[in-house]
Amino acid sequence: MKNITGDCQIKGMKIWGEQGQAALEKSSICLLNCGPTGSETLKNLVLGGIVSITVVDGSKVENGDLGNNFMVSEKSLGQPKAKCVCAFLQELNDAVKAKFIKEHPVTLIETNPSFFSQFTLVVATQLVEESMVKLDRICRDANVMLIFARSYGLSGFVRISVKEHAVIESKPDHFLDDLRPWPELKKFTEKIDLDTSDTVFHKHIPYILILVKIAEEWAKSHGGRLPSSREEKKEFKELIKAKMVATDEDNYKEAIEASFKVFASQGISSDLKRILDDPCAEVESGASDFWVMVAALKEFIANEGGGEAPLEGSIPDMTSSTELYINLQKLYQAKAEADFLVVEQRVRNILKKIGRDPYSISKTVIKSFCKNARKLTVCRYKLIEEEFNSPVLPKLQKYLTDEEYSVAVGFYILLRAVDRFSANYNTFPGQFDGAMDEDISRLKTTAVSLLSDLGCNGSTLTEDLINEMCRYGAAELHAVAAYIGGVASQEIIKV
Repeated sequence: MKNITGDCQIKGMKIWGEQGQAALEKSSICLLNCGPTGSETLKNLVLGGIVSITVVDGSKVENGDLGNNFMVSEKSLGQPKAKCVCAFLQELNDAVKAKFIKEHPVTLIETNPSFFSQFTLVVATQLVEESMVKLDRICRDANVMLIFARSYGLSGFVRISVKEHAVIESKPDHFLDDLRPWPELKKFTEKIDLDTSDTVFHKHIPYILILVKIAEEWAKSHGGRLPSSREEKKEFKELIKAKMVATDEDNYKEAIEASFKVFASQGISSDLKRILDDPCAEVESGASDFWVMVAALKEFIANEGGGEAPLEGSIPDMTSSTELYINLQKLYQAKAEADFLVVEQRVRNILKKIGRDPYSISKTVIKSFCKNARKLTVCRYKLIEEEFNSPVLPKLQKYLTDEEYSVAVGFYILLRAVDRFSANYNTFPGQFDGAMDEDISRLKTTAVSLLSDLGCNGSTLTEDLINEMCRYGAAELHAVAAYIGGVASQEIIKV
C-alpha cells in the first residue's frame, strides 16, 4: 500500500499551519474501542499527522466486523481487533508509533483510571452513559482532553470535553481588516493629494489612504467624530464619490465599499474584553502560555496600545500603484513588528515575575498571538455529568417542541434512553428478533421516564422516532461510522 501521509501532512500544514502540524506530531492519542467509528476516526488522524497512538479494545475480529470495518479482513478472524487495526494504520503511515492493549475500555475505566493520564487526548467511542460520566471525571482530573464519538444505526454524536480550549488562530468567517489609522500612517497619508491633476496617480491611490484622508476631513467638520447615523454614513460615501474624476476609478469604488470599516467602533471588542477580564488573566506560576500572553496583551492595551490591540500587519489586495502598495505594506509591517516587540518584552517580564524561564514561550508563538489578538477565543465545556443531570431546561424544552430541532433533540434523548434500557434489560432495544413490539413499548417508557427526570414532564417523543431507534438494533453502520469519525477527527485536530 502506498504511504500517502506525506502529501496529507503538506496539505494539512496549509490548512492548520506549522504550529498546528507540530502540535499534532507531538500528540499522544488513545482510542477506546476500534470498531468502525473508532477506526475511521483514527485513520483520519494518522493521515493528518498524528504519530503516537494507543488502541484499547478487548474484542476479537468476528464475521460481523467484516461488513462494517475495512481495516480488518477474513484473515483477521479470531485475532485481537486492536492488533489488526494498528497493523492497518501502520501500512498507511510507517512512521506511526502504534501500540495496542487487549483490554475492554470499561475495565480500564473502572480499575485503572491513572492509565489515561499519559495521553494528550483520549478518543472514547461507543461508550454507554455510565462509562462516559466516569471517564470524563478521570480525564478532567488528569487535564487530558477527551472526545466522545458514537454511531448508533443512522444516528450518532460527537462531544468534546475539555476544561478549557484557548484558540489563538480562530479563523472567524467574518472579520474586519484592521485598517485603523495611527500617527505614522496619518503622516504618510499627508503626502497624498486626492485633488491631484495626475489622473493615473489618482486612479492608483490605495483605498486605505483615501478612507484615512476623507475620515480626517469629516472629523474636522464634525467635532472630531466619525459617521454614526444612517444619513451620515450615506453622506460620507457621497463625499468619497465626489472625489472621483472618472467612472472607471476602481480604487474609489473599493473605498466606498469598504467605508463601513471606518464606521466600526474603535477599541477592543466585547469578546476580547471578556478574555482580558477573565480571572485567569491574573497569572501565577502555573498559568498556561496562553494566559501569560493575555496578561501581557492586557498591559499593552492599557499602555502602549492606547486602548487598541497590536496591529496585525497585513493589508488586503487593492487597486494601487506598486510603489504605494509596497510602501503601505512596509508601514503596516513595521507597526506590527513594533507592537510585537513591546508585547514580547512584557511576556518575558511576566514569565520572570512568576518564576518561569523568560524564554519558555517562543518568538513565533508570541508573534502569532499578536497577529491574532483581536480573534482570540476561549471555549469551556460542561462536565458530561452536569449536562446529563442538570441541562439548561428552558432550551431543552424549547428544542423539543421546535420544528427545526425536535428530531435532533429526540435522537439525543433516545441515545441516552437506549443506555438506560441496556442497563435495565442487559440488551439494546431491537437487538433480537421477535422482541420488537415489546422493546418499542419498553423504550417509550424509558424515554418518558428520562424526560421526567430532566424536568420535561409531559414531553413526549414521536412514535416514528422510537420505532426507528428500535429498528437500528444498536447497529454500527460503516457509512454512518465514517461520517461520525470524520467529524470527530476534525474536532480533535482543532483542539
